[in-house]
Amino acid sequence: MSTETVTPRVSVIIPVYQGDRFLAEAVESVLNQNFTDYEIIVIDDGSTDNSHAVLQPYYNNIHYVFQENQGVAAARNRGIQIAKGELIAFLDQDDFWLSDKLALQVACFESQPNLGMVNSGWQIVNQQGDLLGKVEPWHQLPNLNLEAWVLWKPVLPSTLMFKRKWLEQVEGFNPQFYQAPDVDLVLRLALIGCQADWVCQTTVCYREHPENSSRNTPQQAEETWAVLEQFFSRPNLPEKVRQLRNQSSYQTLVWAAWRLYHTGHISQMVRYLEKSISYTPYLGTKTISDWVTNFIRYASEYGCKINADALSKSAEWQELMKYVLN
Repeated sequence: MSTETVTPRVSVIIPVYQGDRFLAEAVESVLNQNFTDYEIIVIDDGSTDNSHAVLQPYYNNIHYVFQENQGVAAARNRGIQIAKGELIAFLDQDDFWLSDKLALQVACFESQPNLGMVNSGWQIVNQQGDLLGKVEPWHQLPNLNLEAWVLWKPVLPSTLMFKRKWLEQVEGFNPQFYQAPDVDLVLRLALIGCQADWVCQTTVCYREHPENSSRNTPQQAEETWAVLEQFFSRPNLPEKVRQLRNQSSYQTLVWAAWRLYHTGHISQMVRYLEKSISYTPYLGTKTISDWVTNFIRYASEYGCKINADALSKSAEWQELMKYVLN
């Protein structure tokens, strides 16, 4: 952590709500970075657990702010307002960084001064921090242009680093959203010309555990769809972007269906797959084949397997097959 400069190069913002279980590991992962010119801002969004006590040993290393509960978007925005750094990085309370995360992304900004966002891959880990899988989107999306963001939305807040001026230009995260403010943010940034690139390495460990806020997948799916609808309803949207609507909608609905399947919401999964049929680029049973292909790929990234036999025998899936094949 920098003690030599009044203005740090990077401001690290950690929003916290009821995060005492894994919070110390998140903070330690910042303190253990190879890059040291940073500040840590922790925004406690109204926690009533032991988060405050967990953070006490770090008070000399962090700027701690408590606020009434307003949601993660508002907490991140409060951090942006306080931040002194030219660059902003976000770390969720239950994730942790690998030691070269900041160094790699700062180096990317230095080599390409035109960039406003730098992304990376991430590892999926379990509650104990053991590796389950890796997500490396640059293999499929080598260019992080507007089309890539709109079609695939490769977003995890803890992987991203931004130039603060771009965040300020779009007025930060939209507090209307609780589960998808990050997707909304990157789409708005990409639309106004904020250029992005990859650090082609995994730099973050995303922890899967029962208390993940992202395990509220029905709300996550609903909000992600709402973000997309809001994005494509913009009157000034370039025609080449507007033409991506069907493809983007299809990919979003299939991804949402996977998340719902992964968390046991089978009925809702079926509803999103049914909805995707209105946007599919495929004919007949090729859509079903594509659903399965995507599910298998997502499961592999998350270090799990599809129970194809149980899924195919479920009443919900059989009803879906009747709907598709008739």
